[in-house]
Amino acid sequence: MSTPNPTPSAAQPPITSVLVANRGEIARRVHRTARALGMTTVAVYSDADADAPHTREADAAVRLPGNTPGETYLRGDLIIEAARAAGADAIHPGYGFLSENAGFARAVIDAGLTWVGPPVESIEAMGSKIEAKKMMGEAGVPMLTDLEPADVTEDILPVLIKASAGGGGRGMRVVRTLDSLHDEIANAQREARSAFGDDAVFCERYLERGRHIEVQIMADAHGTVWAVGERECSIQRRHQKVIEEAPSPLVERTPGMREKLYSAARDAAAAIGYTGAGTVEFLATDDGEFFFLEMNTRLQVEHPVTEATTGLDLVALQLDVAAGLPLPSAEPPASHGWSFEARLYAEDPAHDYTPGSGTLWALDVPGVSSYFEGPHRPGIRLDSGVEPGAEGALIGVHYDPMLAKIISYGRTRSEACASLAGALGRAKVHGLTTNRAQLVRVLRHPEFIAGNLSTAFLDDHGVDENGAGGLAAPLASPEATAISALAAAIVSGTADHAAGPVALAQAGFRNVGRTLQKRTYRFGEDELEVTYIRDRSGAHADGDLADIVRVEQVRPDAVDLEVRGVLRTFSVARYEVVGSDTVVEVDSPLGPVSLVEPPRYTDPGAEVAAGSLLAPMPGSVIRVAVSVGDTVTAGQPLLWMEAMKMEHTISAAVDGIVTELPVEVGSQVETGTILAVVADPADLDSTDAATDTASTDAATDTTTPQE
Repeated sequence: MSTPNPTPSAAQPPITSVLVANRGEIARRVHRTARALGMTTVAVYSDADADAPHTREADAAVRLPGNTPGETYLRGDLIIEAARAAGADAIHPGYGFLSENAGFARAVIDAGLTWVGPPVESIEAMGSKIEAKKMMGEAGVPMLTDLEPADVTEDILPVLIKASAGGGGRGMRVVRTLDSLHDEIANAQREARSAFGDDAVFCERYLERGRHIEVQIMADAHGTVWAVGERECSIQRRHQKVIEEAPSPLVERTPGMREKLYSAARDAAAAIGYTGAGTVEFLATDDGEFFFLEMNTRLQVEHPVTEATTGLDLVALQLDVAAGLPLPSAEPPASHGWSFEARLYAEDPAHDYTPGSGTLWALDVPGVSSYFEGPHRPGIRLDSGVEPGAEGALIGVHYDPMLAKIISYGRTRSEACASLAGALGRAKVHGLTTNRAQLVRVLRHPEFIAGNLSTAFLDDHGVDENGAGGLAAPLASPEATAISALAAAIVSGTADHAAGPVALAQAGFRNVGRTLQKRTYRFGEDELEVTYIRDRSGAHADGDLADIVRVEQVRPDAVDLEVRGVLRTFSVARYEVVGSDTVVEVDSPLGPVSLVEPPRYTDPGAEVAAGSLLAPMPGSVIRVAVSVGDTVTAGQPLLWMEAMKMEHTISAAVDGIVTELPVEVGSQVETGTILAVVADPADLDSTDAATDTASTDAATDTTTPQE
């Protein structure tokens, strides 16, 4: 933690109350440190966040009417009014939203409030990546040369189109063919304009398998600049970080690289008169050469790994610097141990990272030793903006789908890596599809364990040699899934049996004393039919599992099964929602399994016409490229949706004619809403064309959410 100076400068009064202009886990993180320093905390919240933990935990909370970021967390004027109303004397922006908005920072200062961030001029200098690269080049920081589109030739490909404003992967496109260059520039400009209000983009050489290395900077207004450790953030999907670690294995094994990195980062900060916490990001090659990418003028999502390996509290240091306190002149000692952070998202890596929404019923990570701080000894830290309870936590569509950051700290890289993989594998995550399996498989991958990383890691290892499964495959094997389904059926059947009003009416009762029980579940796109036998002595496995599984003990929420002579406990949780399927979550040492138990009877009115393209998630329609009557081909983009800060392309699944188009630009849709119907021309000539189940396998092209 920082070493405080007991007397702030006369020109800068101490901070007594801080408003966090953000939500979720980062708001809770800042609140924790502010309270530890004796400050009162103020939250702002949208209508969707009225009962969120960050709202309830603050000393005071001010409503921002509406739900979308544009109505709420991006309204700087409302946030400043909230600070005045609640008596806050400082505003901490967190990350994302307005954290790198120079206009907001200036408005905060003009309102007589303390801005917990860098000078407005520094934000402006780094706000345009085009101008930032020019300044860094003049400061001697190594960088890739910008390219004019007209200068791009086949031998230069691939190239990267990147938004000048903002970050987190939005407005970013990798171009591999010359004929797609101008279309991708237009796409990047449109997305950048939507996300940041600025459609300026630039082009540079793309290092296909580079390594993303960044240096944490902390600087004060008295001329002291610290480089407090590097992080490696090479595991990414669509330029969005997924797993981060400190220190970097590349830097650790490359003599002299750390000193050069730190020197370049300090030069970058000094060139713009930087103060506060910031991150200088570089793209590196395996031989240790590195190039400037950008400077983030805020706290990073992955800051916990630096805190774990240095013992610093970066938020406390931010508050100290904002209050005018000097940093100790001596830079903190070198980092110790190793730390990893995994970002748990409500998304489906097996289906193009489609984000999810709905109820998170449980989030229980074993071995957690600290929340929002440390850890100061080997263990697990959990930073999360949600706290599932009896009512569950609703994950909406308006914000980033990150559920939690799980951070491990260990004495060595292998220890910290194994610790995080184990905690994730044993965690109970109920109610939403997540990237948990992918995270665990990456952490246990031989190449990752060896430190052989690149920004293309997920592409290189994402599927197995047969083109299936790979890093997105479930953690439970097919046999383990079948055994878990058996466990679910036995626990559910026993509960039904016990709930019978009288003995003779209990489920499964027969005079012969031995009955075959049957249940059907959906597991992903597969259907599992489970049978087991119930007699006077209890439940018994049936079919293929009869010879390998023996039922030991059944409890209301678990069953002990002996599998090939090894006893294991399978915990079973059922979540029933009125008017919906029942979700059954099974957790065991063999891996988590999420099942859906469909209703016994289906509603014929729920069927939709053949060729219907359904919304894969709730969101809004932002662009429509066809009209009713148009002839389209399979794979042709028909319309675009925006949901959870991501853009999705909905394409035709088959050749045909657009017969229905019930949505338009601006339409708000729920999951399963019919977006368009593409019919086979032959079917249009038939008067008795049958209504069939919807064709829902529309191709979805997703870009990355912002941090």
